[in-house]
Formats: sequence, structure tokens, C-alpha cells
Amino acid sequence: MKRLKDQTLSIRTSADIKRLLRLAAEKEHRSIASMMELLILNYAEECELKADTPE
Repeated sequence: MKRLKDQTLSIRTSADIKRLLRLAAEKEHRSIASMMELLILNYAEECELKADTPE
């Protein structure tokens, strides 16, 4: 399912976390942004979180 990508997310993190994210993305042949989306979606599924819930 294609998602409309109309939002920007900018985070500050440590060099170690950034390195781990880059390594994970490379292992999965993904971009860093795509890897972040995958990690967030997997976490949301595991915790039964739904995007349609109000903030």
C-alpha cells in the first residue's frame, strides 16, 4: 500500500544511533528514511497502535 508522504520528520540523535540505522538500512537494501518507516510500522504493529487514533 502506497502512503502519501506529505510530512517531514527531522530528529537529532547520536552518531552511534545514526550509524546503526545506516547499517540496518544497508542490510535491508533500503534508504535510511525507508528503514525508519519500517521500524516504526513494525513497532506500531507489535504494540497494536493505529495511525487513525487522534493525537
